[in-house]
Amino acid sequence: MSYTKNLFHIIFRTKNSKYTIPESSEKELYNYIGGIVKNKKSFLIEIGGIQNHIHLFVDLHPSISLSDFVKDIKVSTSIFFKQNKDKFPNFEGWGEGFGGFSYSFSHKDNVIKYIKNQKEHHKAISFENEYRSFLEKFDININEQYFLKD
Repeated sequence: MSYTKNLFHIIFRTKNSKYTIPESSEKELYNYIGGIVKNKKSFLIEIGGIQNHIHLFVDLHPSISLSDFVKDIKVSTSIFFKQNKDKFPNFEGWGEGFGGFSYSFSHKDNVIKYIKNQKEHHKAISFENEYRSFLEKFDININEQYFLKD
């Protein structure tokens, strides 16, 4: 038996960062995503966000690539949105790409707290500035030509 702990903080946004995830329906969406994560033999530690983006903190099963994992979530939730058009009437799709940041177990509580505080956090900072700060923190070069372009 193998033993692993692959903690990833994943961030992805709606197409053009439009506010298309109604707060009144986010719990249902988060529960649905939780089911996807479980079906991928992974563990959802925390989920949160606002109307234009989502943060996931997961323990990713070692047999799954991060890119495939996010792709599967985006595809499945897009189908979910179409099936629940009455609850997500303005959703147009997900934005290109995602952010995926690995953390050590010692940072677990800080990441959970950060995700739980999204609504308050975004009263003071835009998604663009938040995302940019993550990329800079993890020493990822930003190509301005493609940054948040759909």
